[in-house]
Amino acid sequence: MTLPPREDEFAARRERMIDGQLRPRGIHDPRVLDAMRRVPRHKFVPEREIDLAYGDHPVDIGCGQTISQPYIVAFMSEALVLPPQARVLEIGTGSGYQTAILAELAGEVYTIEVVPQHAEQAAARLRALGYTNVIPRVGDGYDGWPEAAPFDGILVAAAAAEVPPPLIAQLKVGGRIVVPVGQVEQDLLVLTRTEQGTKEEQRLAVRFVPFVRGTER
Repeated sequence: MTLPPREDEFAARRERMIDGQLRPRGIHDPRVLDAMRRVPRHKFVPEREIDLAYGDHPVDIGCGQTISQPYIVAFMSEALVLPPQARVLEIGTGSGYQTAILAELAGEVYTIEVVPQHAEQAAARLRALGYTNVIPRVGDGYDGWPEAAPFDGILVAAAAAEVPPPLIAQLKVGGRIVVPVGQVEQDLLVLTRTEQGTKEEQRLAVRFVPFVRGTER
């Protein structure tokens, strides 16, 4: 299929993103790389920022939120180690870009966003792009989505002071949660639920927007 000239240019930028930003930093899962190749990141940023979409940095999407840099999106997605039919919970839909990556990797993606404007725009964007396996909700993500649990993986796209206990309780045994923890100094943690409790790994120093409870808005 021949792409329109501008879309062809963006496709080339995605290839450069993969070859220049992801593979050199250790992202090797072919399913994650294919997802990063397929999802048109430029459709998830404001029009005024479209030429910044594939840069090695986050991009402002308004209301104090950002779309994470491509490497962080890929890293968090790879760290979940999702089987193709996985049920995933995402806390912090934002623009919907990370949601789309998860939708490429999993069977079902349940996603919660506390900012109504972002939630509505992301849901419309994902529908327009054909993602029928995404179930969105507007609200506070701290308590997760108990009626849809248990989940194979949970991805939190905002920094909490601690890992919310309800999210750990909603993981399957063997499932993983990827979450930034901290305030100014944040660590990206990967917790695996076991029969005995959780196993924690500290992965990266990161900088995410703060986790916002519904009562704090």
